[in-house]
Amino acid sequence: MINISRGQAIAVAFICLMGLAFAIPNALPRNTLEKIPGWLPSQTFNLGLDLQGGIHLLYSVDLRDVVKDRMQDVRKQVRRAFRSADYRVKYQRLRATDRQVSFRLVDPSQEDTARQALREVIADLGGSANALTGASAHYEFDFDGGRGTMRLTDTGRTALASRTVDQAIEILRQRIDPTGAIDPIIQAQGDDRILIQVPGEKDPESLRRKIGTTAKMTFHLLHPSLDGTQTAEAPPGYFLVASKDGYRERYLLVEEVALDGQHIVDASQSFQDGRPVVAFRFDTAGARQFCKITQANIEKPFAIVLDNEVISAPVIQSAICGGSGIITGRFTIQSANELALLLRAGALPAPLSIEEQRQVGAELGQDSIDAGKIACIIGLILVIVFVVMAYGRFGLFANVALLTNLVLIAAALSLLQATLTLPGIAGIVLTIGMAVDANVLIFERIREEIRAGRTPLSAIDTGYRRALTTIIDSNLTTFIAALLLFLFGSGPVQGFGVTLSIGLATSMFTAIMVTRLLVVGWWRRSRPQSLPI
Repeated sequence: MINISRGQAIAVAFICLMGLAFAIPNALPRNTLEKIPGWLPSQTFNLGLDLQGGIHLLYSVDLRDVVKDRMQDVRKQVRRAFRSADYRVKYQRLRATDRQVSFRLVDPSQEDTARQALREVIADLGGSANALTGASAHYEFDFDGGRGTMRLTDTGRTALASRTVDQAIEILRQRIDPTGAIDPIIQAQGDDRILIQVPGEKDPESLRRKIGTTAKMTFHLLHPSLDGTQTAEAPPGYFLVASKDGYRERYLLVEEVALDGQHIVDASQSFQDGRPVVAFRFDTAGARQFCKITQANIEKPFAIVLDNEVISAPVIQSAICGGSGIITGRFTIQSANELALLLRAGALPAPLSIEEQRQVGAELGQDSIDAGKIACIIGLILVIVFVVMAYGRFGLFANVALLTNLVLIAAALSLLQATLTLPGIAGIVLTIGMAVDANVLIFERIREEIRAGRTPLSAIDTGYRRALTTIIDSNLTTFIAALLLFLFGSGPVQGFGVTLSIGLATSMFTAIMVTRLLVVGWWRRSRPQSLPI
């Protein structure tokens, strides 16, 4: 352990210098960072909601529409299965209500055939029906005197809710942080709630618009002769929709969706004749459908409906087969950008309703930062004084490693673009105390070897070699605990786990490599007869 090659020394020095380079931007003002050349490190770690202020929101997910839509899908699949050539089940009164689909068999003798068809439906829905009862984890069905019912079980509803919340979280993350620079906290709470914390956000209304808009887009053809303002009720096959484009109060649209907005794969704000518009692009299937629709409906209006409002109803001038188009309307640049962002992220699978909103001021965050700084400085001073008093010159080496450890922690947070929270500062304070623990083990072992009569060189070599196993064991167990806090914790717990995990990794490096480099360099220069420890 006493022998350090030139390559090892260069590697340790390189890591320390790179750590310093990545840590320095955190101490520079924002205007200075903007002037740094692109080839130099300029990343800084993010501050959490509790340190820089921001918005705290709690939303509930309305699962009623999700369950309703799912049962409508089940109804369509049951109808398709009954009408297929394999079964040809005669039925009537096929209806979807709340959490079940009901129907009546015209010929009760077809019950066994209907059972087979329903088992196929369950298999298509991702389940496996019991051969006798027809039940699965998510769906079950039964018959009573020719009347059949297929129900969504409690387990199925829970699974549907979980998938809906997970999908909503992913879409919200794309809406709130499309570039990945904000690092918001978006996580499920319970079965049907989503917690959102956005550090640094100053405009709660803009944030709520991004979050609360379902952004369900559909394309519809209009009634050939009737204007929505000229009729009080829609005829069969049509429905009335409020207008947002400012040209009409209402539109009378064909109820059947001509094209679903789920086929949109990209959208961006653009300009046409100097006015803001939204340019969009379809996937292959959507482009093919769009081409057919525009070919068949030239010189007819085509309504674009967003969340049950017509935002634009342009007249089709010619066939559009390139897979792209534009949405015109009374947009500002900001509203066009917001709509493009919503279309890129996709529609929310269920409506969200706000239950709680809090705004954390930057002043409170600054107070937390100041308190954290004071705690770190006091802890650092006390540790430095104690180590110097206990181990003399060797204590100075340990303190150099401790300061290097703090630099490496800041560099790692910057490099990973991690978020520093108030519990994260607590993790750094704890790391300051634990960082010298490895050096204490080494120095105490060296003292024992000196008392056993070993020479200074032998005592140093044996102290580092025999303490290494203990250092790895003690730090590894704590590192595993910190990693579990990060992986399975949430919010503040994750912030604590991040800094503690990074601090343990960097403290092992500084204790084993940096202090050893300093001790060995000092011994080679002075060749002491006794060790000042």
